[in-house]
Amino acid sequence: MKNLFSAGRFLVQDLASTILFLALYLITDNLFLSVGIGMALGVTQILWALFRRQTIGTMQWLSVVLVLASGAATFFTHDPRFVMMKPTIIYCIVGAVMMRRGWMNRYLPPRAESVKDLATAFGYAWAGLMFLSAALNIGLALSLDAKVWAAIMSAWGIASKVALFLVQYAVMTSIGKRRAVLATRAA
Repeated sequence: MKNLFSAGRFLVQDLASTILFLALYLITDNLFLSVGIGMALGVTQILWALFRRQTIGTMQWLSVVLVLASGAATFFTHDPRFVMMKPTIIYCIVGAVMMRRGWMNRYLPPRAESVKDLATAFGYAWAGLMFLSAALNIGLALSLDAKVWAAIMSAWGIASKVALFLVQYAVMTSIGKRRAVLATRAA
């Protein structure tokens, strides 16, 4: 679980500029202020990591490049959809990484050895959720204003991930217990 939270922390750091943009835009209704501060945060994160001589991960570089490119496009065109599309790119990249067989197994505790096959299947389910979220984001970004889009995608992002996590936990726990009982009987 610790590894899962660590991975989640890095994802939040990589998406921090987008999250800040969304929050500021919802609060201030000022597109240019929100985009500008989101861009500044992305650059600041990179500069801070360089100052501290930390390794900057691929996702963090990608995130800041996307923030700067989508932010600049938003400034020049006065169209927030460029910033609104950034999560689609991130979802697709994360989904592609999650297509690797068994990626989730490293996050399992030792007692979950008997359900590694289920973790592999759920790994693909998580990838599917990322691709579904990317497609949903495209549709909503192209059809809704930025405030409605931000509210819906924020709710979807949280609710869909919590729901899949709870389903996965329930299924893997119940099947894991059943397999443990069967293994005990067979021994």
